[in-house]
Amino acid sequence: MAHINENFLKLQKNYLFADIAKKVSAFKESHPQANVISLGIGDVTQPLAPAVIEAMHKAVDDMSTKETFHGYGPEEGYLWLREAIAKNDYLARGIQIEPTEVFVNDGAKSDTGNISELIRWDNSMAVTDPIYPVYIDSNVMIGRAGVYEDGHWSNVTYMPCDEANQFVPQIPDHRVDMIYLCYPNNPTGMVISKEELAKWVDYAIKNDAIILYDAAYEAYIQDPNIPHSIYEIEGAKKVAIEFHSYSKTAGFTGVRCGYTVIPKELTAKTADGHRVEVAPFWDRRQCTKFNGTSYISQRAAEAIYTTEGKKQIKQTIAYYMENARIMREGLVELGLTVYGGENAPYLWVKTPNNAPSWKFFEEILYGAQVVCTPGVGFGQAGEGFIRLTSFGNREDCLEAMTRIKKWLKA
Repeated sequence: MAHINENFLKLQKNYLFADIAKKVSAFKESHPQANVISLGIGDVTQPLAPAVIEAMHKAVDDMSTKETFHGYGPEEGYLWLREAIAKNDYLARGIQIEPTEVFVNDGAKSDTGNISELIRWDNSMAVTDPIYPVYIDSNVMIGRAGVYEDGHWSNVTYMPCDEANQFVPQIPDHRVDMIYLCYPNNPTGMVISKEELAKWVDYAIKNDAIILYDAAYEAYIQDPNIPHSIYEIEGAKKVAIEFHSYSKTAGFTGVRCGYTVIPKELTAKTADGHRVEVAPFWDRRQCTKFNGTSYISQRAAEAIYTTEGKKQIKQTIAYYMENARIMREGLVELGLTVYGGENAPYLWVKTPNNAPSWKFFEEILYGAQVVCTPGVGFGQAGEGFIRLTSFGNREDCLEAMTRIKKWLKA
């Protein structure tokens, strides 16, 4: 008899955004004339950059003739894209990353979820709270998270990020094996300084831990003093894996492409104490379970690094950050407490009168026909907050602020 992996039974209800979709769908059914504006789910709205579109058209043409047709590509990604990544995202910032240390994927979500396979199921982990749900759920699925009690998993160390500590996670007072960090942070939109990030690198070196660093939103950083990569910190190559995505950087949510960096210097121990490089194991895993990102998507990603591509991507990011400014200033004028939105496309808004997150979600949906994301969906420390995204159309952002203002002042 086949037995199900019972770790899946431990997962808490539905995925957060599936719950939101159900609630919004129920509202639309009962209010068919309502024009709902979504500022909740972080999907982009602006079209792909012209340079990207041109590259994709050419790539499609390549597939139309025998001479230029591409079938299976390298599971790690085509070398020309890996070289472009190493040159533009790292060398340009004074960081030496070899193209062979770059692994192209179909988006950061896949690799941040799958990376847990590299580390023994009984290793401990630490996460910031609130946190992107995929980090926890993927570890629940393989049995690492332990038992769920009172809103927490027994084998997970939670590091609250709240107003009390100015959203700076405190380093654990004990040893953990895996540490998930995401900066600029999803969901709070907050960033981390080089000084604070250096403390984490030092901790990982001292405790022989691995940092899983999600830099999916680094392109939105406006402050020149904020690190774009953990590898800006000395010693980080020995202890960190870094994830990048083109989804929000270049609007690739429907194209699917990103990459993971695993330096050759990163090692881990076997049960008998031998040290081994981590990258070859990830390479082996990818070659077994992944056939590589499509040729067309990779040519699209390559175009981001052209002169025109860089210019066009910056314009799109500026558009979203202007949305964030409009939303942030509008909400502050209403007397709301707002974090983020300055170096990230997310705003972390404190609910009025300490209203529970899901209660406020319902109130703003029915009162202003605006969709947000309940902060508690990202963890217990997110209770009393909501997340808003700046990825909408400008007209929708302006209309949403008008509606919220009218609703709150009613």
